[in-house]
Amino acid sequence: MQPAAQTQQDIRDIIFASISHRPYNAYIATERAGVVTGTAQLADQLAVLGVSVEMMIVDGAEVSAGAPVAKITGTPKQLAMAEEVAIGLLAKTSGIATAARRAVELAGPELKIVCGAWKKMPPEIKRCVRDAVVAGGASFRITDRPFLYLDKNFVHMLGGVETTMATVAAMDDKIKCIQIKGRSAPIATEALIAARGGADILMIDTGNLSDVASVNSVLRAAGLRDKVKIAFAQGIRLEDIPALQDKGIDILDIGVSIIDAPLLDMRLDVREVVAPCN
Repeated sequence: MQPAAQTQQDIRDIIFASISHRPYNAYIATERAGVVTGTAQLADQLAVLGVSVEMMIVDGAEVSAGAPVAKITGTPKQLAMAEEVAIGLLAKTSGIATAARRAVELAGPELKIVCGAWKKMPPEIKRCVRDAVVAGGASFRITDRPFLYLDKNFVHMLGGVETTMATVAAMDDKIKCIQIKGRSAPIATEALIAARGGADILMIDTGNLSDVASVNSVLRAAGLRDKVKIAFAQGIRLEDIPALQDKGIDILDIGVSIIDAPLLDMRLDVREVVAPCN
């Protein structure tokens, strides 16, 4: 009969044996300026570890380089475990929030920034990525109202833009957004057909600014420009945004440049032993 397996001792218990019950203060800080998000999830995880939170900023707050995100108190082992989870919960999502905030600032008040690429993320992180986009001030949906998104595959399977719009014509309780790429006809023709068929938002998903110009031109000539919004997507970088103002675009959908933004790197620094209460 085999002996029962012994539970392996955590090496940190050995390393910190002489100071295991001594509480320390520690600070989580950013390496560069940015927008922080993920703090609610961090607070939950710190509570599980038994770490006390003395101060923590709210999601969406802007911080300068080196500014404290949180002040926490715990034993050496607790703080070592906290460091393992804290940076992972904050750094990537805060990088996304920082990029989203920059996009919104560059766009100005007349150009709505949307990032729908959160839907392409693994299921386990979709929610936190979406929340990071919102924390940065961008939208994760092309409209806040209930809507239908009729993508290129819908259009292809239904036989074209005209039949697609006819298929959803009776669904008056929803905003109708259709993705047009100029596959079945010139893109201006597709836009005109869609607008006449009741589309509320035209998603020009080509990354080609000349397509925006031709769509605007044909819609204005038909007296339909004020009845639809024009969204533009595909390969847009943050540095492209200023040049896209006043081009007849209402909505910019920016994916990779926000979702793949670099980490807002952070560090956890233990500062001092907590003074005992008298």
